Amino acid sequence: MADDPRVVGDRIAYHRKRLGLSQVEFAGLVGRSESWVSQVERGVRPVDRMSVLQKVADVLNVPVSELRGGDDSHPDAAERPEAFDLIRSALTRHPALAFLLGDQPVPTIKLSALTSQHAEIWDLVHASRYTDLAPVLAALIPGLETVSRAATDETTRRQARAMLADTYQATAAMMAKLGEGDTAWIAADRAAALAEASGDALAVAASMYRMAHVFLSLDQLGQAQQVAATTTAALEPLTEDTRSTPEALSLCGACLLVLAITAARDNERADAHRHLDLASKTAQRVGSGRDDYGTEFGPINVAIHAVSVAVDLGDAGHALDLASRVDYHALSPERQARHLIDLAAAHTMRRHIGEAIHALQQAEQLTPELTHGHHGARIVIRDLLQLSGLRPRSELRDLAERFGVLP
Repeated sequence: MADDPRVVGDRIAYHRKRLGLSQVEFAGLVGRSESWVSQVERGVRPVDRMSVLQKVADVLNVPVSELRGGDDSHPDAAERPEAFDLIRSALTRHPALAFLLGDQPVPTIKLSALTSQHAEIWDLVHASRYTDLAPVLAALIPGLETVSRAATDETTRRQARAMLADTYQATAAMMAKLGEGDTAWIAADRAAALAEASGDALAVAASMYRMAHVFLSLDQLGQAQQVAATTTAALEPLTEDTRSTPEALSLCGACLLVLAITAARDNERADAHRHLDLASKTAQRVGSGRDDYGTEFGPINVAIHAVSVAVDLGDAGHALDLASRVDYHALSPERQARHLIDLAAAHTMRRHIGEAIHALQQAEQLTPELTHGHHGARIVIRDLLQLSGLRPRSELRDLAERFGVLP
């Protein structure tokens, strides 16, 4: 998208008027509200979903490039953190090649040493401590790749493969959150292959859940919906009362939440709420306090996703009302921060500048590494700067500087 939402808004307004459409008429054609059209045309609200911009372009009978202006690079592509280079290096070399070729002696690696490192990875993922997590993953991947092939007994090799699949799951989760979709895709695909080779069907489903999130991070809603829907359908027989397990229920419910988000981002209101309702019923069966396959699925997670869906649908008042009833503090720092970013977006839609700033400050305190690179957080700051005019509050200027968003 263009760096300045005002550019996109001005071009949409120009072409709408060229066709002789009122804002009300145009809103009906694109499936949005009149207030949404007004905010977009004034540059107060960016069109940050490619599927929505494509629909707008179709209605105006112009190419997307005409509305975007400039290059097609992502506006919020922040400088890649050092953590990215460590993970990419671990994924792009083959540490077990020497063993496979038989040309060099294979180093002796004890699985017990890797087990202690593996035990902490999901805590680091959920805390969004990427600087701490990256070297752990970069050491685990080659170590487990080697042990899974070179160990002298099948039990050790099987344990190493299971740990490696889980490590790739964590890698996919981390890289998707950093917006590095291509690397996350590689990691999720490797996790699925290892899980299938190990005969762990639920781990394969978990890998597909990660893949759906990868597509969400790439804004490929159709692909995300397809992966999540296929995985949900495959899991449904395992959620029947006679066969259900908390792990299967958690994965099914987590995929339902992906479906709710994709529907909301495509402005499919009825589908979004239907998936949320199914996820809520599933969460009641799972209960709270679980973290199967890193999903954190449960009633509170469903509740904060309901807020996110309301924000994506442009229902700021409903989002704030839902948020007022959610005690989200039992969730991981990462989930709390994402909820606070949604809360900031809702406040921004209602022009609650102080409340939006406070929510972003809270998110930043919880997970600075996640929040500073979060696409939605940066959009909120840009919107707040535009709402504030020529004299934004000092705390907003400070936020913009820390997030790399120039006022």
